[in-house]
Formats: sequence, C-alpha cells, structure tokens
Amino acid sequence: MSDLMGGFLSNDSLFGRIMTRLGIIIAANILFVLCTVPVVTAGAGFAALHYTMLKTLRGDGDINPFKVFWRGLKENFKYGTIIWLILLALAVLLRLEWFWCGQFGGFFLRFRFGFLAIGAVALIIGLYLFPVMAAFNAPLKDLVKDSIFFALRKPLNLVVILFFSVFPMILTYTDPQFMPLYGFIWVVCGFSLVCLLTDTLLLKEFEPYLPMVNEYGEIITDGQKK
Repeated sequence: MSDLMGGFLSNDSLFGRIMTRLGIIIAANILFVLCTVPVVTAGAGFAALHYTMLKTLRGDGDINPFKVFWRGLKENFKYGTIIWLILLALAVLLRLEWFWCGQFGGFFLRFRFGFLAIGAVALIIGLYLFPVMAAFNAPLKDLVKDSIFFALRKPLNLVVILFFSVFPMILTYTDPQFMPLYGFIWVVCGFSLVCLLTDTLLLKEFEPYLPMVNEYGEIITDGQKK
C-alpha cells in the first residue's frame, strides 16, 4: 500500500506532474501580480510570465518558477517596460479622444471607428509581442515585425488568443455579483492560464526558429532562445 501511494505521489507520476505544473502556474501568477503593483513593471512581469510558461512547455515542466521568472524579468525588463508604457500611454490617449468625441458629437463620432481600429491593432501586437519577446533575442523593431508575422500567419490562433485574453476580462468587470470570485481566480492562476494557452498555440509556430532544449527548458545548442 505504501509503495502504491509512494508511486502515486512521486514527481514522475501523472498526479505528481500535474501538481508540479499547477504549482508552477500558481507561483508564476502570483509573481506577475506582484509585478503589477508598481504598474510600471507590469510589462516586464508579463514578459517574464510568458518566459516561465514557455520554459515549462519546452521542458518537462520541472522548473523552479521563482528562478525562471526572475531571470525572465531581468532579461526582458528594458523592452517589456518600454512596450508597456507605450501601450499604456496609447490606451489613455484613445480613452480621452473617445470621451471628447462623445462630448462634441455629430461628425466627431465617426472618429471613434478609427480609434477602435488603432486600439485593436495595438492589442493584437501587444498580445503577441510579449511572448515573442520572451522567446527570442532581437532588437525591438524586429520583435514588433515578428509579432505581426506570427499574428497574421495563423488567423484562427489569433481569434482564440484574442477571445481568451479579452472575454474573461470583460466578464470580470461586467458581472459585479461574481467579481470577488473572478478576482481571486486572476490573483491565483488566471493570468498564467491565459499565458499558458497563448504560449501553447504559439510554441508550435516558434519551434522551427528555436534551438533544442533539455528537460529544464534550457538551450543545449546555440541559437536565439534565451
């Protein structure tokens, strides 16, 4: 009986692998939430979260989430912060323009369609840019080009990523009755699960351009991967 329980609870068992993966997801999610507290570090934290999920997916899931997340945060801090501040500034600007168009009314309401288009393009690039940044070492302009390339390459993946990235947020803010429950889920594992889904879809597109890795997700050949 003890041997049976020992085998069931071992790290090599199915249950052990599931619990290990769940622990990584929760730990990485909490670290990301902590990075959002200062606001300015949220972008770097988002890149680090993708970095951790990609490491988990490319290895066998047995990684130290604290060590990997910290490494991803340091390596992506500069670009992650720059992109985040640009997107944040753009979001504030578009929100203000939307408000003023509503105040003026009439002909100015037509500008809202342009603002929606700009916001949609910025959202798509942002959703792809952070995982691309976590996967590849390249200048910022090349990362932006790669993000657009991967976004347009598989439209179905784009639709799925957009849905699971946007709809849960909309549901959270439009359902006050269950908002505390949604907030709890976001704090514990929500962001990691969305990133895990995104990275699972994108990794199939990334892998032809990435070097081989060992069971810990670390590269074993020269290449672009961090």
